[in-house]
Amino acid sequence: MSAAHSTPNTKAVIIVTAADLAPQAVELLQDYELVYAGKTPQVPDLIALARRHDPVAYIVRYSSITAELMDASPSLKVISKHGSGTDTIDKPAAAARGIEVTAAVGANAAAVAEQALALLLACAKAVVQLNARMHAGHWDKATHKSLELGGRTVGLIGLGAIGQRFSKMCDAIGMRVIGFDPFAKNLPSYIQSVDLATLWRESDAISLHCPLTADNRQMLNAATLAQCKQGVMVVNTARGGLIDEPALLAAVQSGQVSMAGLDSFAVEPMAAPHIFHHQPGFILSPHIGGVTSDAYVNMGVTSARNTLAVLQKTRSAVPA
Repeated sequence: MSAAHSTPNTKAVIIVTAADLAPQAVELLQDYELVYAGKTPQVPDLIALARRHDPVAYIVRYSSITAELMDASPSLKVISKHGSGTDTIDKPAAAARGIEVTAAVGANAAAVAEQALALLLACAKAVVQLNARMHAGHWDKATHKSLELGGRTVGLIGLGAIGQRFSKMCDAIGMRVIGFDPFAKNLPSYIQSVDLATLWRESDAISLHCPLTADNRQMLNAATLAQCKQGVMVVNTARGGLIDEPALLAAVQSGQVSMAGLDSFAVEPMAAPHIFHHQPGFILSPHIGGVTSDAYVNMGVTSARNTLAVLQKTRSAVPA
């Protein structure tokens, strides 16, 4: 594709850090040239594209957005996350350069909340293990007992759009819902706000729904897991960095954690081999909680609109 500055009439470039974008989002961005970085772009790939195209925006699905990449993009005005988590974007570097960072908050809330519920149910009902046993010709009715979630306590860390949607589902199946989120306001009556010490102590299941920050990295670790009930279940559809992975493995192996249902990992794509591979007590999915047909469109359209809002604002701010 031609460079953004090759002729006076060339459209400004938006780089999408993926191989595709929802058609509805592409239509919204028709006044710009979209350059796709491929399925698994790395920062050096993006720097090469930036030097060739001098983008005004990034729509971020995969890869990190670093200060070096920003410096390779002198016309950059906005970094728009195709999703809600912005931990892969160097936000202080963006702020120092006057580049806005936006997120498609809530666009995938339903999808991720449903994935969290699926993982919770799979942990409680041994869905994966029983399926494997059945396919191997076994009939475990006389020996298997599942866990009933009704009447038990689920503790949520993070009560934003996803956490509140998941809370509603848990309340609907008769669970007591407690949650920790110092920023949440006007919570529905079925969520009891508690401090972290109470959440560790009282939860039968813990589900993570918060962004990853410097302050909460590896918040689920040997010390906090030791404060939990024996046999607690852990679900993570947020960010893998929230969990100390070797500590979680040890807790599952000891029985302190009965089951862990994980959709995100400290390093993604997950390295192979990984300490969780072939370990009983782990149900794993490849960070696809927000990847549904509906969420793909919602996130694409929201990230496109966020991009356009910043570009239109910066354009109108330039003197004629």
